Amino acid sequence: MAILDITTVPLYFSFCALSFFLLLSNVIYNLYFHPLRHYPGPSLWAASSLPYTFSFASGRSVSHISALHDKYGHIVRVGPNRLSYTHPDAWRDIRGHRKSGQGENGKEVDGFFFFSRHSMLAANREDHSRARRALAHAFSAKAMQAQQDLIVGYVDLFITRLMELVSDKHDGNGTTVDVVKWFNWTTFDIIGDLSFGAPFDCLQTSSYHPWVTTVFNSITQFGYLMAVQRHAPMLVTTLRTVTGLGKPQQEQAKYAEELIKKRLELTTSRSDFVDALTTAKTEEGVTLTKTEIVQNMRLLVLAGSETTATALSATTYFIVTHPDVRRNLARELYGCFNNESEMNLFSVQRLRYMLAVIEESLRCFPPVPAGHPRVMQRGGDMICGRFVPEGTSLDIWPWAMNHSSKNFTSPNEFIPDRWLETDKNGRFANDRRDASQPFSVGPRNCIGKNLAYAELQLILARLLYNFDISLPDQNDDTKQWLTGMKSYNLWIKPPLNITLSPT
Repeated sequence: MAILDITTVPLYFSFCALSFFLLLSNVIYNLYFHPLRHYPGPSLWAASSLPYTFSFASGRSVSHISALHDKYGHIVRVGPNRLSYTHPDAWRDIRGHRKSGQGENGKEVDGFFFFSRHSMLAANREDHSRARRALAHAFSAKAMQAQQDLIVGYVDLFITRLMELVSDKHDGNGTTVDVVKWFNWTTFDIIGDLSFGAPFDCLQTSSYHPWVTTVFNSITQFGYLMAVQRHAPMLVTTLRTVTGLGKPQQEQAKYAEELIKKRLELTTSRSDFVDALTTAKTEEGVTLTKTEIVQNMRLLVLAGSETTATALSATTYFIVTHPDVRRNLARELYGCFNNESEMNLFSVQRLRYMLAVIEESLRCFPPVPAGHPRVMQRGGDMICGRFVPEGTSLDIWPWAMNHSSKNFTSPNEFIPDRWLETDKNGRFANDRRDASQPFSVGPRNCIGKNLAYAELQLILARLLYNFDISLPDQNDDTKQWLTGMKSYNLWIKPPLNITLSPT
């Protein structure tokens, strides 16, 4: 036993010494010899990727990254091989359309490992283009016209259910409701019908469908697993098996496949997304596979529901906390419409002030606040006037971009008028409006942008036309709704209690 101890101890210390030497060598290289060493940023973040990962796992990375940009400027080194940008030109340089023959800055694998390569979000350049062309006509003006009755029907139901709540109370003080869940129920029912051929019946039952519940249960889990994926990818499979992390995603995929199967069995034609994907063909006559259809429908449900509900919730919050904005919106609404039957996806688009309110809300509270990194293409390229070597992770954090004083005057204030100003010498003349890109830019921007804007305007217009909305008396929780909210790729939203009174 003594001999074993004598021979084992030196081996143990040798292993520890070697590990320490390799770690120290890596830190020294990252700080003093790495190609990104000249970029500004905190030394600890440049030395190791652990600070960035822990920040993301904490749910506080939005405020952390924003604070780093406030200190170090438009370009910050936030990891050994990672840069974060708040200069507006970064949108074009990193994600914009490429000239013929130019490479694409691809998606960072760690940021999209939960999404199948068969979905547009994680697909390669060729497959993404093919799927996007197949879906394009489903989001055209003609398609919106065909989908309008379906969408308006759910907005009608949304208003009806709220009216029922208000009418049940007769004391004249209004009814307090959590609009976060009502917006979730509405947007999931709409997008569920357009994607799967049937709603989740959230509005009918005033409750979350189990599939919708898994979406919200998976947000935090996804954040934790992304953190592990960055450092120990092989552990992700183990964690999924042992702890059950990632199970909600598996349930989502299984249920989506079942719904798509039922939808494909329908013999009647519907103006929905599935119809667009099943009938579209490439120039060579190639159609999308069943797997591609399922994965893209699952993606569209997630992208077209939770984020829209977040935008509606945030905009409502800003409206009730800014009485002058509420009055201006009411004046515009009653000036444009004699009754709500005149409101549809197209007529509400002439509400200029409402659009400014929505734009400002999307700036102040982007529904997707995280960076969604790209990876610099082979050979490197110029980003914001500086060369970046190939393989570098490129982050754009919308929150940090939108709250930078270099991009916007009074960036932390909610001021819709900044989107209406035309005076070249006005207060907001130097605002970089192109910094706020809630739907991203380039060939991979959000395909449902126009539908999302129309849906936001219609739901808000109908809500404000039918109800006076206000803060509950002495409710500090509502006033502080934004304070301390955690986020991963999406926000973890607490309830937003608003008092509704019939107009």
